[in-house]
Amino acid sequence: MKLRIRRLEPTDDRRQFASGNPDLDRFFQRFAGQNQFRHHIGVTYIALAEDTILGFVTVAPSEIELSALPKERSRQLPRYPLPVLRVARLAVAEQAQGHGVGKALLRFALALARQTAEEVGCIGVVVDAKPEAQAFYRQYGFEAFRVLEGALLERPEPLPMFLPLSAIPSSS
Repeated sequence: MKLRIRRLEPTDDRRQFASGNPDLDRFFQRFAGQNQFRHHIGVTYIALAEDTILGFVTVAPSEIELSALPKERSRQLPRYPLPVLRVARLAVAEQAQGHGVGKALLRFALALARQTAEEVGCIGVVVDAKPEAQAFYRQYGFEAFRVLEGALLERPEPLPMFLPLSAIPSSS
């Protein structure tokens, strides 16, 4: 399968995308475009094979408090909120799951983090991993960190995870 990744465009038809996760599908179909083109709060990249959307990753600038990081990660960093790239959403179409699309999208996001570090500053990547996705992120070196505030109580909480820039291969 020849996969290419590019920015979401306003003319992309997202209506038929189905990952098996209704929340992710609803976000992609209804809100990804608004967030990118109207509100400018995140950018969505899509993975395509021919003209079929097989997955997407949405990234946004964010920050992390030094006190949330493990002590060994925070020793020589300044004592103010630090810039990170947040993987806000990542999903793969049901028919493409298990074929490396998620891996390709994550590697693309990690390469964006490296580029962001060079251009504007970024110490790593943060993701709020849902329970079913935590093993996926752990295999790439993401580590859990503690939430300082804002915990959700009504549904299973995602686990905040961090990957330092130093752990991202330069060929991501």
